Amino acid sequence: MLEIKNLTKQYKPGKPIFTDYTNRFDAGKCIGVFGPNGSGKTTFLRILSVNSYPTNGTVLFEGIDVHENPGKFLESVGLVHDEETLPQHLTAVEMLEWILRSRKLWSDSSADEIDNIFDNLALVERNEQIGTYSTGMKKKTQIAAAFILKPKILIMDEPLRGLDQATRKVVSEMIARAKKENRLILMSSHSIEFSSELFDEMIEFPL
Repeated sequence: MLEIKNLTKQYKPGKPIFTDYTNRFDAGKCIGVFGPNGSGKTTFLRILSVNSYPTNGTVLFEGIDVHENPGKFLESVGLVHDEETLPQHLTAVEMLEWILRSRKLWSDSSADEIDNIFDNLALVERNEQIGTYSTGMKKKTQIAAAFILKPKILIMDEPLRGLDQATRKVVSEMIARAKKENRLILMSSHSIEFSSELFDEMIEFPL
């Protein structure tokens, strides 16, 4: 499903962040991306989510170069970024409705689906402005926005950061269901916070 060929990223003269990395990730798999802060895992996921470009190499999604066709690729992707840049004056419910409508995915059941996902994540403040949210509440909103799309690929950078133990368990269950639905999940962490049974492959940075 997602094929990486000879991927290299270098910001300045000297040692590259990673060089000639090649791999293939198939649908129905969960890939753990581990390493300390500054090791390159966020850069790697930013390239896969077309938020950054490689110095060399290509990323192919179902045979399509994602950096040459970003719009088409991102139609199949749900993202949880490392930065919590969300629309401050919208509520979480309004944000998810806007996302679904912008992708022409709104249906008669969408309002109930939004409520259900926020119920699962225990986001009680879903109808308050996002600008008033704590870090954990913003992370819950990001996760809900990624999963509500039912995307083919979920790319999540540190999705557990700022979450309590109960919510981490809920997110783990959501990921397990996504695997059963044949979605590909790539998720970074600075430590192994989920059971290793959840991951089909683990990539350790620096590469």
